[in-house]
Amino acid sequence: MDTLALLAQGFAVALTPENLALAFLGCFLGTIIGALPGLGPSNGVAILIPLAFTLGLPATPALILLTSVYYGAMYGGRISSILLNIPGDEPALMTTLDGYPMARQGKAGEALALSGVSSFVGSFFATCGLVLLAPVLVKLALLFGPAEYFALFTLAFATLGGISSRNQSKSAMAAAIGLGLAMIGIDGSTGTQRFTFGEIHLLEGIDFLVAIVGLFAISEVFLFLEHRGADAAVGVSLGRITVPLATLAKTWMTMVRSTVLGFVAGVLPGAGASLGSFIAYTFEKRLVDKAGTFGSGDPRGVAAPEAGNNAAAGGALVPMLSLGVPGSGTTAVLLAMLLALNITPGPLLFQNNPDVVWGLIAALFIANFMLLLMNIPMVGLFVRVLMVPPHILMPAVAMISFVGIYSISGSTFDLMLMIGFGALGYVLRKLDVPLVPIILGILLGNQMEDNLRRALTISNGEWSALVASPLSIGIWSLAVVGFVAPLVFGKVVQAKMSATVRRAAAEADPD
Repeated sequence: MDTLALLAQGFAVALTPENLALAFLGCFLGTIIGALPGLGPSNGVAILIPLAFTLGLPATPALILLTSVYYGAMYGGRISSILLNIPGDEPALMTTLDGYPMARQGKAGEALALSGVSSFVGSFFATCGLVLLAPVLVKLALLFGPAEYFALFTLAFATLGGISSRNQSKSAMAAAIGLGLAMIGIDGSTGTQRFTFGEIHLLEGIDFLVAIVGLFAISEVFLFLEHRGADAAVGVSLGRITVPLATLAKTWMTMVRSTVLGFVAGVLPGAGASLGSFIAYTFEKRLVDKAGTFGSGDPRGVAAPEAGNNAAAGGALVPMLSLGVPGSGTTAVLLAMLLALNITPGPLLFQNNPDVVWGLIAALFIANFMLLLMNIPMVGLFVRVLMVPPHILMPAVAMISFVGIYSISGSTFDLMLMIGFGALGYVLRKLDVPLVPIILGILLGNQMEDNLRRALTISNGEWSALVASPLSIGIWSLAVVGFVAPLVFGKVVQAKMSATVRRAAAEADPD
């Protein structure tokens, strides 16, 4: 009952005119960002963080805006997957397998409508899971001491590459870069300057907002300049944007099963929406595809990955809010936003800022209904966004980034630093090095160091204190398994995903 009362208070916060308007704006912009191939939710949230600060939004409205963008981008990724056979983001990859064949059969409108309903089911019930599971994890987290928190941060780094990681060593290298950048500035314990090289602007360390916008948004602009931005495809025919009742009856159990699988994948650190959509699709294919129709336009092949990846997106918020450990790349960016607003995620968030966390959760419920209503009747508008030439879109991204960062700090040094991070992000993306571990290292590096020092101070320098409790031993075990599993199974999962995509593409286009 306490949870329901707190959720009711959250709805009182979320249902104010300002927050409703921000949720609608976030859903609208997020769907557009998700529909544009290559941007995805991480880039979308990173691009709009400066806008939230420029508008001077308080904590709750700012988070409502950005989490609505997150959910909207997860919805929007299906649009280009179905119409152009180009995933809007990696989690939408599996949607191309049956979505694009449906579009070629003249059922593009039906596929878009069905995927919208599936996305709603996945997101809605994942948000319900967030309400039920997050308070439970909060009670567990209250048992944590410095040693347990140090182990938990290690778990976050060890698992961030995910089971579908292409190269775990590159993820580890990126985490090391992030931890190294976190060391820049004045040491809080000794007052010693570290790696500042006499530059006064670095005494307070690296501003993680500058790093995020540079690594994600500016590097995207550099990639556009390299490829000179081929214009988006045009001339898409939708047909009737409705879902026949017979199709809903055929797919509703698929949505339910995929939602459960996706939510579990999202809650697990490092698994993420990509694995959620892959597991949902492959499980459903093995369970119900007796006639071999998956890959040739089966509606269940559209419903499964969309419910799975949107459920995973909601599940990834559970460890971020309750433990302060992001469950995905986008939640790592949202974690930075929380810290920038002087709000510490974790168990104390539910005690010290209940209006923020429950207002945010209530806004997610509202955003889901907004997105459902928006993504069916307005899908024609979002399709037209695919016709926007990148040479118009990318300068707008650069403008928002520069104006937003300058409005936050008023420092030209931060603008130059942002460009430097953009160049670094461009090089790392060309080398296929993930960027999210760098962000996580900058965000959690100082907290990780502080907890290590506290644990060793309490134990008079005994390193065995780090594995002295059953809880810390359990977390260390998970960290080892989370790091080793991608080395053992990562190539297998990647190979299966690629083989599934190639096989479905060959079946859809035998010529």
